[in-house]
Amino acid sequence: MMRAKMKVESVKSFAHPQQEIVMHPVCGNKPFGPAGESEDNTFARYSPSGELKLTISNPDLIGQILPGQTFYLDFTEHVA
Repeated sequence: MMRAKMKVESVKSFAHPQQEIVMHPVCGNKPFGPAGESEDNTFARYSPSGELKLTISNPDLIGQILPGQTFYLDFTEHVA
């Protein structure tokens, strides 16, 4: 399993109830904690770059995901 911490960079709305969500990994630019690391610095060390782009059409989610929000994304392999 892998966990990424992603920040919403942009949300684009379309004519029908759809939105395009673009996310990037968090940056490690926050102050270091007492042990020398912040959580964002730790995530940025192991997933320093990337992009996730999703188009959503679930009416319950439209307008709920906003630029600047951060989310944990868990990747678990589906074994058929």
